[in-house]
Amino acid sequence: MNPRGLDYNRQVIEYIRKNLRKGYTAESLKWALINQGHSKFEIEKAMKKLEEEMAHKAPVLKTKPEIKYERIGSFPTTEELEKTRTKTFWKRLFKT
Repeated sequence: MNPRGLDYNRQVIEYIRKNLRKGYTAESLKWALINQGHSKFEIEKAMKKLEEEMAHKAPVLKTKPEIKYERIGSFPTTEELEKTRTKTFWKRLFKT
């Protein structure tokens, strides 16, 4: 157990949780706490505990999403492609 107690850990966890909700990244919060004098080890431990708590609260998907494909139009036939194909520069130049 750390010398600062469980209340200290809870405060760090709540600080991280509150600021993650505001949109701060975990890395920026980590460095902000380090710069405020908190132990890197204690911060890492608090982040790990918070990740575990958040993982338990995450919803579990019971069914897999169904992916549907819809074909729009049809592929052109070889004859249609030949009609739309342009001649190369050399064929146009020599009119073959």
